[in-house]
Amino acid sequence: MSGAGAPTPTTPIDGSGLRVVVIAGTWHETISNGLIAGAQRVLDDAGAAHTLVRVPGSFELAVAAQAAFAGGADAVVALGVIIRGGTPHFEYVSAATTDGLSRVALDAGKPVGFGVLTLDDEQQGLDRAGLDGSKEDKGAEAADAALRTALVVRALRG
Repeated sequence: MSGAGAPTPTTPIDGSGLRVVVIAGTWHETISNGLIAGAQRVLDDAGAAHTLVRVPGSFELAVAAQAAFAGGADAVVALGVIIRGGTPHFEYVSAATTDGLSRVALDAGKPVGFGVLTLDDEQQGLDRAGLDGSKEDKGAEAADAALRTALVVRALRG
């Protein structure tokens, strides 16, 4: 796990007036619940209105994000857990999820905070899920990125 070079935001976020949808897969419940808690904490602290939607897995995040934007969301926080197995399935799901979320963000012109963990084993997820004893909080980081980018997009559009 690298964390080297990660930004350390020092300015608080004023997310009031922003509508954010947190979309999370249901696989690996302990890890995904940790990611959700971190994202919701950041959104609450920023004063952003937010809702949580659960989808079956990471592959389904993109279409749900697309629907969230069609419904008026200013930003999406996409959270998922994909753990490598013994087949190429991991590579296909990881690539499709990443490509799909990128496409949705670009098509909508709105940010998707990327909190999809692609892992070799469950312990790596526990280390990144923002749980007691975790080294990182990727759900919080994804929400922070989505909020900050939504504010940049809003400012650029006037």
